[in-house]
Amino acid sequence: MATSVTPVRGMRDFLPAEKERREQAIAIIRSSFASFGYQEIETPALEDVARLTSGLGGENEKMIFAVLRRGLDPAAPLLPRNAVDLGLRFDLTLPLARFVATNAGVLGDVSRVMQIAPVWRAERPQKGRFRQFMQCDIDIIGEPSTLGESELIVATSAALRALGIKDAYVRLNDREILYGLLEACGLDQPLFDRTLIVVDKLDKIGVDGVATELTTKLGVSDQSATALRRLLEQFADRDQTDTDGILALLPATVPTAARERMIAIRDAVTTGDERIQLRLDVSLVRGMGYYTGPIFEIGHPASSSSVAGGGRYDRMIGRFLRRDIPACGFSIGFERILDLLDLPEDAQAGVALLYDDTCPTGRLLQAQVALVEAGYKVRLVRAAKRRATQLGRLYEDGIRFIVRAADIQDVTRLPLSPLTPPRPGIE
Repeated sequence: MATSVTPVRGMRDFLPAEKERREQAIAIIRSSFASFGYQEIETPALEDVARLTSGLGGENEKMIFAVLRRGLDPAAPLLPRNAVDLGLRFDLTLPLARFVATNAGVLGDVSRVMQIAPVWRAERPQKGRFRQFMQCDIDIIGEPSTLGESELIVATSAALRALGIKDAYVRLNDREILYGLLEACGLDQPLFDRTLIVVDKLDKIGVDGVATELTTKLGVSDQSATALRRLLEQFADRDQTDTDGILALLPATVPTAARERMIAIRDAVTTGDERIQLRLDVSLVRGMGYYTGPIFEIGHPASSSSVAGGGRYDRMIGRFLRRDIPACGFSIGFERILDLLDLPEDAQAGVALLYDDTCPTGRLLQAQVALVEAGYKVRLVRAAKRRATQLGRLYEDGIRFIVRAADIQDVTRLPLSPLTPPRPGIE
């Protein structure tokens, strides 16, 4: 029986051209974040499974790739919960919290960090959703004021603009606003977080679906579910850019502090960068259980899902350090933005150095070194009989010049010929 050679379901191989495109986008994001003062760190792919299942990851805790303990006796009976001790990280925020707790003695009072790395979730693969994918995070640790949220929004918006993504908009909300809405609808506080997990499905199952799931799965009364449905419908009909109008409609159960945070972030962001389109969306939830205050996402008309998301998580680091440290972060969904990108061609031109068996290896390498030192990316390519097909593929790979080794007389004067796009049907 033949062994399958395709990647594991939900994971992908990348050919050179796509890999280069991804790295180009990552380089732009990294450079943009660094220009705002964020310093890059790295954390392990594996974390203690007890940390990953501490109740902070929401639905993602059900999608952890667990790792079996080493040295288990295959013949010994063992309960599944005792068979694993490690897991692949499902996001970069929880590892960051552990990192801060580990390195608190050497970090400053306020730290600005970035992480660009893969994460893993054992979810059902579908269009735009993979089991391994990249996240590009920036976080501010130690800043208690709304300066943190405001700066993250401005910096992330700038990174998207650097990628050439236009027409993006920011959706803003606060967990305390959500709690106030649930309280106004008569829900009991112990049900708040579980209710918000259901409300987070609003864009998938609609208002009626949310109300039905609340009554059938959580035991919420029909009266409370109906009240919440009406409230969500009321705000859905509002112009989300009218932040003052929406704040005025919020029930008295919403704390004044949450209202003031929304105003402070709005004013700071729109003053700091007037190009940013900001909306107040009281249905925005963010599924992670670690958020404690403002939450935000970036949307785009060409994407059915958000392209970035984040929020404040002031009590998360305290679980590891035994003292709370204020923190907030923003993450770009790298896989989701790729389809929106029209990246410029690499400024470093590619050269194919064509050779055959008559060319001495030393002479060939001498020519390659000379071209590299002149600023080119140089690939040694054995000349094919079907030259048109070969040159067409080289052009698709980013090669823009060719040098025929047979034409080289002096390595200080290499005869570069421009490579033109292939014409359809030409072999």
